[in-house]
Amino acid sequence: SSAEEESEAIKCELEMKILSETVSAAQLLLVENSSEKPDFFENDVVDLCQFTTLGGVYHLDILQLPPQCKPVKGWMIVEILKEGLQKYTYPPETTEDFETENAFPPIEVTLEVHENVIFFEDPMVVRWDAEGKHWRTDGISNVSYKPNKRLVTFSLDTFGPVTLIQDAHINMPYQSWELRPLDVNKVLLTVTTVFTEIQIQIKENLCMLSSVKLKDKKHISILEGTWMTPTPFIIALKEAGLNIFPTRHSHFYVIINNKVPLVEVKAYRQMALLSSAFAFGWSKWNLLCNSTKVVFKVREHLTEECTENPNWALLMFSGDRAQRLKIKEESEAFSEALKEETEFHSTLYHMVRDFASKEAMEKVRSSNCQFVNSVCHMLLSTRLLSYS
Repeated sequence: SSAEEESEAIKCELEMKILSETVSAAQLLLVENSSEKPDFFENDVVDLCQFTTLGGVYHLDILQLPPQCKPVKGWMIVEILKEGLQKYTYPPETTEDFETENAFPPIEVTLEVHENVIFFEDPMVVRWDAEGKHWRTDGISNVSYKPNKRLVTFSLDTFGPVTLIQDAHINMPYQSWELRPLDVNKVLLTVTTVFTEIQIQIKENLCMLSSVKLKDKKHISILEGTWMTPTPFIIALKEAGLNIFPTRHSHFYVIINNKVPLVEVKAYRQMALLSSAFAFGWSKWNLLCNSTKVVFKVREHLTEECTENPNWALLMFSGDRAQRLKIKEESEAFSEALKEETEFHSTLYHMVRDFASKEAMEKVRSSNCQFVNSVCHMLLSTRLLSYS
């Protein structure tokens, strides 16, 4: 009956609303900045909110020479140790038997950096403090790095686990970014930083590292060509030294272009929804509008033709109001003036409908929800509107 159908439709609509609000609340948590900086009391202790360990842990030990064979009356006798090889404590706990102060100088160590890891600056070497349960910078000296050979040389006062660290925010803030369609339910996200250009493809519920350029040279990464779901993909990129994923503490270590979290979340959700048919890009004006608004470039993108000067429109969005700006990217000064013969709209979807082709809107309507979700996940994780 029609009454049943109507109640079913209302129920469905309600479910969608609840789901959307629940998802929105979860997404807000991803972009909300922590109000308190983590405390580190000692100078030499590594702040793991500021630095990231890369390339695994190297366990360095000196082993005592095991008992040697002795010839006795035609027999060879050797003492067998039940515990196996014994570690040698360096320097020894008691050093009274040794005359000079420098009897136990620092030991020079050379390590090869793991081939799957990228260091954009010389790596820092740190050692594990088993008592304090943290990484420390003291007890290590004369660090030198040969990037071509991927060799790190340093002097170590005492032996134990060591690792290499890099500033976790070395690629932040980003210089620019672009999100453009490659096909229905397939996009390319490009993030340009001071050191590198990282390209990520997204399709369905999967992401793939498409390319990494270092100073205009292509870098071959083991991750290239491997499709993964967003969370393992983000972890894999971070572990390779390609960190473009801020945490809730990152704003303490990077000068950011802070935007109101709800505005940021709504912008990413709507950009993801339109990403099958529209390209979006970084605008310098995003820095100059206030924290309650975001500005970015947008254009319809249905074919793979790369035009020299693509015709971008500048949109400003406040979470509940979208407008097309009169200024261009090259304009002299920022202005919120509305472009002639355009109107305000409540969403980006309604905004682009004013100048989009039927074909583009059809592509948007046929977008797969898994794909839209993956694009949104990647935008929320990179936080392009606040971190560039």
